[in-house]
Amino acid sequence: MRTEPGPNRESAWDYPRPPAVEPCSRHIQIIIDGKTLADTTRSYRVLETSHPPVYYLPMDDISMDHLKKTAGGSFCEWKGYASYFAYMSNGIEIADLAWSYAQPSEKFAAIRNHLAFYAHKAEGCYVDGEKVKPQDGNFYGGWITDDIVGPFKGGPGTLGW
Repeated sequence: MRTEPGPNRESAWDYPRPPAVEPCSRHIQIIIDGKTLADTTRSYRVLETSHPPVYYLPMDDISMDHLKKTAGGSFCEWKGYASYFAYMSNGIEIADLAWSYAQPSEKFAAIRNHLAFYAHKAEGCYVDGEKVKPQDGNFYGGWITDDIVGPFKGGPGTLGW
């Protein structure tokens, strides 16, 4: 099932389970309605077997005045309870664009005060200038770049992986 990554590439099948978190200095940007919502080189990547990386950006590098915490949430067996955020600005509303762990488990303490974004809900999410492809499905929030190979969990027939 694993695709051989080749030089200068990573395979999502080489990521650990349970997942790991690592600092990331790549240039991450989130664009909504032609405007930069987030811009950082201080993110974290969460890496899990069969998933493309999920990038968590520090709130200090996000225009938080355009995001509103919503009533919904979800639970991750590894990270804990997640809260969701909607985007609201200039008459544009995007439900559950981002999520955050206010009190993550000890192993994931680094992502406290950080948000992850669904690439399929944003105009554009970029890693070092490359527009990412969203992970298939509407639940997982991984970002696929040219340097990551799968196959990836999330699409039809993959939920049992």
